[in-house]
Amino acid sequence: MLTREELVGFLERLTVEGATYREVGDGLWAVRPAGGLELDVVVHHSPPVVLMRVKVMELPADAAEVAKLSRKLLEWNASDLVHGSYGITGSTVVITEALELGHLDFEEFLAAYEAITLALATHLRTLATYTGAR
Repeated sequence: MLTREELVGFLERLTVEGATYREVGDGLWAVRPAGGLELDVVVHHSPPVVLMRVKVMELPADAAEVAKLSRKLLEWNASDLVHGSYGITGSTVVITEALELGHLDFEEFLAAYEAITLALATHLRTLATYTGAR
């Protein structure tokens, strides 16, 4: 099973590509991707899994907009996301991913991280058209 220290090694390897990270709690890190994405991928070492989560935006106030946004998120889940999925928790849209620590290697960790950041880079312009977007 991947240890906390090995996961920190994975985070260190992300810095080679320009990402930065900081520990925000015990086994909890905020990773800022390289480039222009103004968001953090939160990585949580929570055996037997490591969780990745990004707060994407607040839900729009208008119910019709929420319905349109929900449909769009489900379409992206079906077509664009290999790793993780969009979801709604409370009044917030998030992307989440859980990876089993038992056999996790850096390539799988990196693929999940990059899938999430690529999806966001691709989708943020459309998401910004909904009221409540960042």
